[in-house]
Amino acid sequence: MAMRGRRLPAFAATHTARQRLLPALGQHTKLARRWQSTVGTGKTGHIEAKADESILFVDNLFPLKLSSLLLWRPWKAQNDVPELLKKFDKTSLGVFDPVSLVKRAIPDSLSVNITEVIPRTKEGGAYVKFTHPGDTSASEIQAKLSQALEQNPIKPWFSPLRGISTGLVLGRPWLEDLYRLPKSRLRVEFVPAKDSEQPDELSQEALYSVFRRYGWIADITSQPPDSKVLPKFAYVDFVLVKDAIMARNCLHGFVLQEEGSKAATKLRLSYEQRVKPHNIWKWISSHPRIVIPILAAFLATFTVIVFDPIREFFVKHHVQRSLEFTNSKLYKWLKRQTSDILSLGKKHGSDAGLNALFNHRKDLIDSIKSSLLESVDTFVVIQGPRGSGGKELVMDQVLEGRKDVLVLDCKPVMEARGEAGTIRKLAFQVGYRPVFSWANNLSSLVDLAIQSTTGVKAGFSENLEAQVVKILQTTASALKEVSLAGRKKDDQDANLSDDAYLEAHPERRAVVVIDNFLHKSEEKGIIYDKVSDWAAALVQSNVAHVIFLTTDTSYSKPLSRALPDRVFHQVTLGDLSPQVAKQFVVSQLEANARSDEKAKEDEKGGDGSPLKTDSQGRQDLQELDECIEALGGRLTDLQVLARRLKVGQSPKKAVSDIIEQSASEILRMFLLTGNKTAGEGVDKERKWSVEQAWYLIKEIAKNDSLRYNEVLLANTFASSTTSSATNPEAALEALANAELITVKSHHGRPATIRAGKPVYQAAFAKLLEDKVVKSRMDLALLTELSKIEAKNIDKAEQELTVLAGLPNAPAQASDRVNYLLGKLQTSQRKIEGFDKEMGALKKVLAEEA
Repeated sequence: MAMRGRRLPAFAATHTARQRLLPALGQHTKLARRWQSTVGTGKTGHIEAKADESILFVDNLFPLKLSSLLLWRPWKAQNDVPELLKKFDKTSLGVFDPVSLVKRAIPDSLSVNITEVIPRTKEGGAYVKFTHPGDTSASEIQAKLSQALEQNPIKPWFSPLRGISTGLVLGRPWLEDLYRLPKSRLRVEFVPAKDSEQPDELSQEALYSVFRRYGWIADITSQPPDSKVLPKFAYVDFVLVKDAIMARNCLHGFVLQEEGSKAATKLRLSYEQRVKPHNIWKWISSHPRIVIPILAAFLATFTVIVFDPIREFFVKHHVQRSLEFTNSKLYKWLKRQTSDILSLGKKHGSDAGLNALFNHRKDLIDSIKSSLLESVDTFVVIQGPRGSGGKELVMDQVLEGRKDVLVLDCKPVMEARGEAGTIRKLAFQVGYRPVFSWANNLSSLVDLAIQSTTGVKAGFSENLEAQVVKILQTTASALKEVSLAGRKKDDQDANLSDDAYLEAHPERRAVVVIDNFLHKSEEKGIIYDKVSDWAAALVQSNVAHVIFLTTDTSYSKPLSRALPDRVFHQVTLGDLSPQVAKQFVVSQLEANARSDEKAKEDEKGGDGSPLKTDSQGRQDLQELDECIEALGGRLTDLQVLARRLKVGQSPKKAVSDIIEQSASEILRMFLLTGNKTAGEGVDKERKWSVEQAWYLIKEIAKNDSLRYNEVLLANTFASSTTSSATNPEAALEALANAELITVKSHHGRPATIRAGKPVYQAAFAKLLEDKVVKSRMDLALLTELSKIEAKNIDKAEQELTVLAGLPNAPAQASDRVNYLLGKLQTSQRKIEGFDKEMGALKKVLAEEA
């Protein structure tokens, strides 16, 4: 171009000039074909202009946002955009055609001739190459175009507020088709105009004078003086992207020489992504000790606001059973219609047997029911051995027909693995959902990582205690809503507060049944502590009645700690008396027989004769009295007996099988486990030894009951050689929890020891009848007793050695010496007696199979 290599000329105006397209139809067709040219002459990336030609850049012809999206397909974008723009209005294509916009921008008064139009889709404009008369310069044409556009602005359809503008291209445009989107920052590199010359770095004043005419400049940043990066460069930040586009397309390749410089400098321009200062993020990352606790508090607040109402909703409907299909009207209607078809005799038999039991315990049932109608702020505790029918009594009789009942079974909670499993099981018991038990493990890792790097614990994770308390608190809120659900505005006491209303109407309160309380109480004791505190809060605030079901006789310790100033309503369930036990078994047999006979009569058509029950037809039921006396009155054992009688076994055979099965169970669980001490395998936490268990079995088989203190004084308990069973009271408590024995109390103190359940009394005798088992266990017991006496001898010998070393054998020590010698002699005689017995037992083991 004619202006290259000169000093920067003064422009007549800051806006660019307009141009005019060829008016002839043939020329317009030629332009449409040339419109597809995107990479310059010969695809070199540059536009070559002849001596009499100049180039204008026209902007705002395409929407920049749309162009950037289409650049994902750069090989088709340039051809697709004109077609895309034409589809906006098929009736008047000229309004949306970029060629027509360029044509409208050229006034007829300018004597210019358009030779080529080259689009720049991603920059929203186009290059227009034109020729002009020799007596008019390109800068004069640009000034006239700028003036005409100011007077008559042309605004495209996609930009109603800003019209198109033009700029005279002073450099050598580079038509690259790379995926480089326009930015408001330009990187201006200073390269040599000639190979033999060294370029000068332009000052900010020179850069400002060159670039300011294209728009507002926000900042100019020069390269640091100590930078070794070549070529030298500077950053020019425009306020608007459109101004940066115009400057880049007009000045790329422009050569100028700053006043006072020896060599000319060529400008090489490119878009640069501006790195915005992230002050907020920088402050956050610089102050983790402040930000992390705030973030933890925010997450906790968000969880409470969003998830707690949802969880409370699910707990409420879990208590009310409103979301269960069995409570829907459709299910109840189907059940009424099909009750005769689906009725099962087995269920009737079970109901009949339980009814006999419940009739026997009618006083207990009425007592518990009356306590639920009174405003007494205390617990109802039902204690009894496993299989005594406590849960059936509460759920089927006391709470029959009651809607708002929550059952919390502690057994699956205590048997869950890990903290996540415990939380998940507890949440399932109360209907608490959604629960993210797995997220606590991840939060713990995050806490550990943050604490190791910053020294501050973030608090994202919660320990087991905190999560249990959270679940129980949400459940308490839901229970209060359930208890108040039946309250109406027109009630007689509508003016009462919620607490006063619940206190005045104990019958409206929900009922919480905590089953298997103190199951595996030696593990996760914190769960029972929190459940006890939660139950105490429920009864004290009149939110709900709480019923505890437990087999542990030491339930008063944790409950008294949670509710120290109250007397519990205690109900103890024992074994059935022989008369009631027989009635229970017979009622189940009769109900089963009626059901079977009824089914047979229905199949045959029925002859109207009275039904014959099983107890009336079986002569062997006369043995039932004797068998029940041997079996005892434990409910589960009676149910097993009834099932065996139903399949045709005689009472004696059935009881014999039950006793033999119990003996095998005792042998496997208590006698064949080995004397493993702490740290050796799975038995490391057992607080009793095999010898102690056999001692109790042997003595209880001979005597129905043992004195508690007498057992504590026995050598097997008082001087056990098993390291994990050195505490005799702990051993007895562990054996009682394992249900081998039952400890009966008298005035609050342990007094007598009996078999864990009645059938075990007969099972103990059965084990003593087995010569091999008896000989093996007696041999183990005598071996331990011999070890105990040997220890006594060792202690006596050690003390005698010390006394013998005293000078001159003082007379004062003679009594002690005689005492020790007597003990030594007694222990020796016991060992000799034990050895004789052990010899006989070894002979039995050698001869018996």
